[in-house]
Amino acid sequence: MTGKPQPHCAIVPPYLLARLAEADPEVAPAAEFTLQDGSQIRMRRELRATRWPGGRPPRGEGGGAVTGGDGLTDPDGRPDDPPLPPWSLHGIVGPGTLDRRSRLLPGTAPGIRVDAAPDRSIHDAQQGTSLPGLLVRAEGGDATGDRSADEAYDGVGATWDVLARVYRRDSLDGAGLPLIATVHYGRDYDNAFWDGRQMVFGDGDGVYFAGFTSSVDVIAHELGHGLTQHTAGLTYVGQSGALNESVSDVLGAIVRQWVLGETVEQADWLIGAGVFTDRVQGVALRSMAAPGTAYDDPMIGTDPQPGHMDDYVVLPHDADHDNGGVHINSGIPNKAFHLFATALGGRVWERAGQVWFDTLTTRGLLPRDVDFVGFAAATLRSAADRYGAGSDVEFALRQAWGAVGLGTSGS
Repeated sequence: MTGKPQPHCAIVPPYLLARLAEADPEVAPAAEFTLQDGSQIRMRRELRATRWPGGRPPRGEGGGAVTGGDGLTDPDGRPDDPPLPPWSLHGIVGPGTLDRRSRLLPGTAPGIRVDAAPDRSIHDAQQGTSLPGLLVRAEGGDATGDRSADEAYDGVGATWDVLARVYRRDSLDGAGLPLIATVHYGRDYDNAFWDGRQMVFGDGDGVYFAGFTSSVDVIAHELGHGLTQHTAGLTYVGQSGALNESVSDVLGAIVRQWVLGETVEQADWLIGAGVFTDRVQGVALRSMAAPGTAYDDPMIGTDPQPGHMDDYVVLPHDADHDNGGVHINSGIPNKAFHLFATALGGRVWERAGQVWFDTLTTRGLLPRDVDFVGFAAATLRSAADRYGAGSDVEFALRQAWGAVGLGTSGS
């Protein structure tokens, strides 16, 4: 294999692709290209996050040597955007919104206008890698007949709906950030990812991976990285990186259960169900209910996720080891959230999801490099703030963290 696997905000872990590249000559070129392309994606995303804490909204298209904002040009040739006002970086409620209490969406709290709506644009890369590609469906446009494009449009819309109607947040940044997605990226591209500006979907190699737009949890997972970018900004390495991945899985599960109208008891708690072809012995990329059981296949290997701190996988914090196992150890907070949600019962987007959302979006609550213990303590604080100290919500959460080896009584 040429090149080394690099970490980036993608649904398929690099170690899985690296195994395919080494084990099966039939798909090795596709797996290798996906890995190499991922390194460039990572550099673009990390550069944006370093320059502008909280992320940047894409405003229009550009190219060449055009510059803007701080006078810098992105590595992909697209122009920088003008600086965001400080309130838009982390807050849910922007200035001037609290005086619009009579113009809110029905059933929501102050912070989102009654005329708030998603601003989606779906593009077609036509098997190339230039982004965003050819615009094929704008907000409010008719279905294209292209399954991938229409699934992306619907999945992005479902995620916006959950953020707006459940959590009173207007898009990823809380200020109506346009939601851009590109389908048919690359040839036989084995991943879907968030590049710091937009969603991107490959079609899969057709041997082990099918397309990535059919699972709404995959779409929501990647948009979850955008939400984290615009809020807590969790560093993508070690335990904070695993929490970054886990938060995206949580949003993926919430949106999928919202779309299907499921209760926590009815849900299967799988992430990426449907991305594998029938050739793979597995049900999904990850299982939040039972980390480590999602797949066991002679070609792609066995799901390595632990569900308890006793099995925490200690890895070097480098690209060859999934940046410290961010896709691996995320199974531990995933399991804690599953235990928390199922202990409460009902709809996941209600109390359990609300606690996670509060924790992620409360300014100053989470350091960028927070570890599992710090995150657990922050969720308990959020639960107590919203539902009361000693409430059944706080009790269920404390029990859930304890069950995965993260007791918080001394936090």
